[in-house]
Amino acid sequence: MKVIHTLCLPIALWMFFSSCSKERLELKPNSSIVTLSTVEDLQHLLDNAQVTNVTGALSQLSSDEYFIVDDKAFDGLNRQTQRNAYVWAPDLYEGEEEPSWNNLYTAVFYANSVLDAMEAKDFDHSDREAENNLKGSALFIRAYSFHDLVRSFAPVYNTSTAARDLGIPLRLSSGIDEIKLRASVDESYRQILADLSVARGLLSNDTSPIYKNRPSLASVFALYARVYLDMGDYLLAGRYADSCLMINHELIDYNTIDIASQYPFHDTGSEVIYFSEQVNAYTTGYTNRYQGTFGMDSLLVSLYASNDLRLPIFFERNSLGNYSIKRGYTRGLYAFTGLAWDEVLLIKAECAARLGDVESAEQLLNELLQKRYRRGTFTLPVFNNADELLTYVLTERRKELVWRGLRWQDIKRLNREGRNIQLSRVIKGQTYTLQPNDPRYVFPIPDNEISLSGIEQNRR
Repeated sequence: MKVIHTLCLPIALWMFFSSCSKERLELKPNSSIVTLSTVEDLQHLLDNAQVTNVTGALSQLSSDEYFIVDDKAFDGLNRQTQRNAYVWAPDLYEGEEEPSWNNLYTAVFYANSVLDAMEAKDFDHSDREAENNLKGSALFIRAYSFHDLVRSFAPVYNTSTAARDLGIPLRLSSGIDEIKLRASVDESYRQILADLSVARGLLSNDTSPIYKNRPSLASVFALYARVYLDMGDYLLAGRYADSCLMINHELIDYNTIDIASQYPFHDTGSEVIYFSEQVNAYTTGYTNRYQGTFGMDSLLVSLYASNDLRLPIFFERNSLGNYSIKRGYTRGLYAFTGLAWDEVLLIKAECAARLGDVESAEQLLNELLQKRYRRGTFTLPVFNNADELLTYVLTERRKELVWRGLRWQDIKRLNREGRNIQLSRVIKGQTYTLQPNDPRYVFPIPDNEISLSGIEQNRR
């Protein structure tokens, strides 16, 4: 897997303090900064993976995939927001800024800056193919960022309430002085789908992209599938998952992976469709692995059979005897949260199971799990009814997509349909419980945003 890391701080700062109009990018503070008027200029802006290829961390901090080992470890966490997210405190930030909001809207700003610059009179239109790909990339990044924001800061999509539920501010231009009120959840999802619809017609159908931080047609289909799954539209989610898998899906045979390695996927990115990772503001994760700060949830670990290679490849024992997560499809310290073939395959399998296509669901499960278990040891069980099959698919989804920032949204959408998943923590002798469909599944808008814009806060 290859990811471009381009640092564009001078240009980014200039664009932040200047306004992108349709006429031109006017301000040139010094001779080292030039007007962004070519595809190459703007592509460098989008290639800043530390800005444009990120997702929030609050959902990972609040999910049930891990536990903090003791009170001392809890007190040693580096931010109050981190402690509050762990116990689902109503006052989450206590005045701290939150990168799960700020960084995602920075990515939106970069995408909008590119789109605005492309409308300027002096933009170079000489390479139409590259221009189309650039515009499609910017629209995809905006859609990807909006989707992550709406998952964190808005209720789960519900057809009966989405038109009146509060979504997110939909910032569609690079102007920094414009205050946008919150759109509805329905409007937020419609904007995401609209951006993807345009990007779909612009991005190249590169079946083997070199740079995984750049979107392709496969990533558009994969994001479509993820979005429609969240919305509960299983027909369209399955169709887009199928369209994605038809392009090229390459699954890693875990029998070829070094199970003893602490970095099993360090040089393997063949399953990655589009790269992103969590914002780097928290240390719950790899940096605390050897300090015994946290362990993986014992119920989650118990789901893996002894011949399931995901157990030794995903996890390792720490000094306290708990399981800790290894690094996934990222070389950095933070969790991979991007799009990958295994997720898309499981979306298609889930949709097939929900729609009664038992044969397709079983075929997809076999395709995946034959490459996850020790060679020659896996046999798909016999299911007595459709609900058993769906439960099996959802369990495999939980086991396969662990520590990718997906579990929190899965709990939200599964509780929407009555799965009644309840979360519980114990810290300092106090038990904290999160009931199904609790308002605290929606994170509050950061305090500084409320102060600056006056937008309506989420109820906690």
